[in-house]
Amino acid sequence: MAGKIYVVNVGSNASHKFCSPIFGDRTFEFIPIPEDRQLPGTHGLEYRQLKSFYTPDQNLSEYLPESMATITAHSDPEFDTFTYGDNCDVNPRAMGMRGVNRGDFLLFISRLQYWESGKPTERFGFYFIGYLHVEQVLKSVSESPSELEMERFQANAHLRRAMSCESLWDNFWVFAGSSWSSRFYKAVPVTKDLCNQVFVTAGGMSWEWKESRTDLQTIGSYTRTCRCAIDPSYPEGKIRANILWDWIDKFSK
Repeated sequence: MAGKIYVVNVGSNASHKFCSPIFGDRTFEFIPIPEDRQLPGTHGLEYRQLKSFYTPDQNLSEYLPESMATITAHSDPEFDTFTYGDNCDVNPRAMGMRGVNRGDFLLFISRLQYWESGKPTERFGFYFIGYLHVEQVLKSVSESPSELEMERFQANAHLRRAMSCESLWDNFWVFAGSSWSSRFYKAVPVTKDLCNQVFVTAGGMSWEWKESRTDLQTIGSYTRTCRCAIDPSYPEGKIRANILWDWIDKFSK
């Protein structure tokens, strides 16, 4: 796995009224953020339509407020056909992904809430939940793609919303994953020790863990903006990448 690794923070954060749940055995359900508008049923996906990864005939309603049932979810990334999109031309937190090429990895990190005895706790943690091994990229999409491209990308939330309104062909980017892509069976813990071994700042320095901030806050802060976190084409990057992939292999199954 020699491609560059981009860490992408996805799913709900502290500002939302819900959080993706993780259970005692590290199985988890991924719940995406809401759309910024209500979309028609032909293009939108309501929260009540989201299905359990482990039991597909069940939805995820028990992890969501009742008021969210008919709200449109921004289902991105989606792990059925493995696509992910963002407004990389204008969203400062996503501009780093403009450097993504075929063969690179989008490694998804998400803030998950611990559930015990069928109920949510007040404890949270960051976990890796899956990745795209990038096979194809649509850049600055301002109009409906070709029929062949549409067939590959049509499940993505950005394509779905754009098909509902002409103004939403707003130069977004979409990434499609190869058959190497994966939604992890179990969430992979993102710990302080792991971060110290595999990640550095944009300036090449070790992360700073201030006593005034929790580990959760520090990890969230350093991963809020997407950028190339590891480039294995350099000797040090190769070492860090190997540590990370070994960690993922150990915990993701």
